Amino acid sequence: MFTAETWPIGANMLTFGNRAPDGGPLVDAPSTVWATQLRQVKELGVDLVDPTDAWLSLAKLDDKRLEEFRRVLDGEGLGLSSISMTRNSVVDTASGEDNVRDAKRFIEIAPSFDVSVVNTGFMQATTPQQNAAIWFWLEDGHHDDPALRDLAIERIRELGDCAQAAGIELSLEMYEDTFVGTADEAVGFVTDVDHPAVGLNPDIGNLVRLHREVEPWEDMFEKVLPYANFWHIKNYSRDFDPATGAYSSAPLPLKYGYINYRQVIRRAVELGYTGPFCCEHYGSDSLGVIAENVAYIRQVLSSALAA
Repeated sequence: MFTAETWPIGANMLTFGNRAPDGGPLVDAPSTVWATQLRQVKELGVDLVDPTDAWLSLAKLDDKRLEEFRRVLDGEGLGLSSISMTRNSVVDTASGEDNVRDAKRFIEIAPSFDVSVVNTGFMQATTPQQNAAIWFWLEDGHHDDPALRDLAIERIRELGDCAQAAGIELSLEMYEDTFVGTADEAVGFVTDVDHPAVGLNPDIGNLVRLHREVEPWEDMFEKVLPYANFWHIKNYSRDFDPATGAYSSAPLPLKYGYINYRQVIRRAVELGYTGPFCCEHYGSDSLGVIAENVAYIRQVLSSALAA
């Protein structure tokens, strides 16, 4: 069992993007560039990171470069909390098979970094309209094709087999308009996959930021937490004006947003949650907010575990 101090809580590296300062792909950049970015996390007192493939895709590194990354991590005094795939759906009609291969590579290398879970999902690349918006979630994005659901189950089950053989787990990130886009859909999908190594990433933050009607967060968490094995955790403001039908939302630190994470984390622990956390934030000083969120989670865990 983890203590509040040893629980794996990592910083998502998404804030740095996937391009080096010279504009080239980060995967091709000198390792000194990786080190400079990782050092900023360490300087904030955070010891773990999630190297999402939207930052640096470890699956794209050959063995030599992967060992170079490992040396950089060791040199900066950092470890990995988890590994996340972002917007690389295994049923993407153009690149789904390539994404399956990358997922298998992530699963293969995860144990060597003491990573217990690889996160994936069905979200796909943002549209030009989303990229032009002040916040991408204000515009409609990809919708999963119901005709591909059986294929999605088949491929996730296959990845579950790989994860089980590697001694780790696979987690499915909840995201709007995908096969795991609502609490009921997420539970239905993971139940249909029916694999002991496959669980849910209850990233309800992806849903409460939407400018549309969504189920109350309390109800969503109550449905999905029993299946959770990993957690992208973030918070937003959320408001609705019934007179005009207008919604508003914006990113906020965990303790200030719409979701009461003190309540939710305590409930998760009560239900037996033992997975890693990966702190995310959009806009402002994302890393600074993430560092505050890491400290907040540890305090809540300390209280919850002492109860």
